[in-house]
Amino acid sequence: MEADGALDAVALERELRAAVAADERRERENAAKLRALHQRVASYEEFRNIVLASHLKPLEKKDKIGKRDILWNPYAAHAKAPQASDVEIPQELDQLPRTSAEFYRDWRRCLKSGKEKYQLLLELGGEALGRIFQADLGFGLLGEFLTVLAENVCPQDGDAILQILQSLSGTKRFGLNVDLLNELEKESSRDLFRKLQSMSWNNGTTGQPRGPASCEAEKETHLVDIRLQKEERILMELMECYQVS
Repeated sequence: MEADGALDAVALERELRAAVAADERRERENAAKLRALHQRVASYEEFRNIVLASHLKPLEKKDKIGKRDILWNPYAAHAKAPQASDVEIPQELDQLPRTSAEFYRDWRRCLKSGKEKYQLLLELGGEALGRIFQADLGFGLLGEFLTVLAENVCPQDGDAILQILQSLSGTKRFGLNVDLLNELEKESSRDLFRKLQSMSWNNGTTGQPRGPASCEAEKETHLVDIRLQKEERILMELMECYQVS
């Protein structure tokens, strides 16, 4: 009983911390929005950047940069970037985030490249992401997800990305988040769906071999065709949800 009570206390403390962090984040973002309105910013992009940077604090003398090698000009090494399958989540993430507060922390602080962020999205998967952001998908985060997915999508990840897009479309205020996408994020969304449309998930099973196994091959091909039709229907529905024409 004592062990169960201790576990319950730990879980309650974790949930309380997450709720407090979420409240603090909302207060920071609301304060940043009011600041931006008072400053009468010239564009929505400037307004958005102020809100996204609301969590940043000035560095102090005691703050130190870790041992990680920082690439100050990521475009210089773009051609040498490894494939997504070769990228691992940084060691700072000793476990995958389970709440929106943990996700925001890891997404902003621990993941330094688009490929690392892409890998985290795949590791979590659609089901976990839908659960984490069921109540609230933070301002600007949907656009970041679409950009990361579009820039790193691989054919073998097609099914996983469809599930991620489906889960995100079921979060609260999803329609508002789509409406708030800027032009670059909308283009990333279109680019992502173009790439998904051009991919084939049949894994090379479209051919029909001859011989005694021909009947089994025809059945397998028929099942593949049904699967592809289902995926195509899901893709079209998602394009409508994400306002991609």
